[in-house]
Amino acid sequence: VQLQASGGGLVQSGGSLRLSCAAPGFALGFHATGWFRRAPGKEREGVSCIGSSGFRTYYADSVKGRFTISRDNAKNTVYLQMNSLKPEDTAIYYCAAQRTGRVRNDTPWDSIRAYDYWGQGTLVTVSS
Repeated sequence: VQLQASGGGLVQSGGSLRLSCAAPGFALGFHATGWFRRAPGKEREGVSCIGSSGFRTYYADSVKGRFTISRDNAKNTVYLQMNSLKPEDTAIYYCAAQRTGRVRNDTPWDSIRAYDYWGQGTLVTVSS
């Protein structure tokens, strides 16, 4: 299984981007899906997560009120709308899927250990 993240790019501070996570040949709609990022010199961190139904969502404190995760199961795609971007949001963004549809409750949603499937990242650069 290979998830495909796209939509990254260069944007000015205060701007917006929308990332997409697609999964050709994999029924992403049955899996809780998350976004992670790794900034230069930092550990990978959880950004947001959404359950398979789209009803339950989670956000890191650093992005609450600015980022919105959503999904379109008919298109087998999960999105991350990023508004009011800051230079500290600069990172490679990855999408990942859990084995279950419900977000796991035995492992924190923002732990990489909760996810079984990963994709390549997409680079987001926010200039000041």
